[in-house]
Amino acid sequence: MFSQLTDLDLRLIRVFLAIVDAGGVSPAQATLNVGQSTISTQLATLETRLGYRLCERGRSGFRLSARGAQFVDAARALLDAVDSFGMQARNVGRKLVGTLDIGMIGHTPVSASARISEAIGRFRSRDQSVRFSILVRSPGELEELLLNGRIQIGIGYFWHRVPSLEYTEVFAEDQFAYCAKEHPLFARAGEVTPAQAAAHEWAWRSYPLPEAESSTAGRNVTAVADNMEAVAMLVLSGHHLGYLPGHFAAPFVEQGLLAALNPAVMRYRVAFHMVTRARQHRTDIVEAFLEDMKAAHAIEAEK
Repeated sequence: MFSQLTDLDLRLIRVFLAIVDAGGVSPAQATLNVGQSTISTQLATLETRLGYRLCERGRSGFRLSARGAQFVDAARALLDAVDSFGMQARNVGRKLVGTLDIGMIGHTPVSASARISEAIGRFRSRDQSVRFSILVRSPGELEELLLNGRIQIGIGYFWHRVPSLEYTEVFAEDQFAYCAKEHPLFARAGEVTPAQAAAHEWAWRSYPLPEAESSTAGRNVTAVADNMEAVAMLVLSGHHLGYLPGHFAAPFVEQGLLAALNPAVMRYRVAFHMVTRARQHRTDIVEAFLEDMKAAHAIEAEK
């Protein structure tokens, strides 16, 4: 077992995590840029230092041992702490130091992305040394990550309200009903009535959409998906009708692959929110970024 952590131990731990992330010793060669025999030796050295086997490797493949799986979590926590300490040590005296983890939905409208970029630019002008981490997830995953403290800010569509979270609307998005060029309604696109559309198969979101409740009445929903890419795939098959954001569908419409059924009637609007934990759980970094987001949206509103 470790009696004293050394620089060698940290290097060996990083090698081990690279092996885990790559899924084995052989695949890790490209990541670590060293030969398989060297990686195997380093892994064996770490196991000797620890006093137990971290994984099984060989012809049967790579598999973590029970202790190895626990060690992965401890190792990641250790390296995160080391990296955080290094950042703080390098930036002693700066006002904001640390990390900011932001989760977003995919395919944010261009105008909304521009405002978020404006906020990041404002934040970077502060007296800070903050590492940004931005990931893209589904709405349900974003909410779970917020509640677990894995991200500090979530930007997306949230169909219900959790008391421990705070919600600020940042933009809205118009959704329209579409069909593909292979669909029987394509020739009548633009003038299709809700009653005519209801007679055909629909693709719908797998999560609740209160704003669209009237749009689902009488619908023959035979496919569900948790993201717009999957809905688009189902619609493009020519067998399903479905709602998509106007900005997302535009390239397909321009190529003649999709057409709106009746944009004046078959549409709905959803609001997207910036979500954080309650104020008492927010760091100075989060508070500063929220200020910059609000400022960026105020600028957009003035244009």
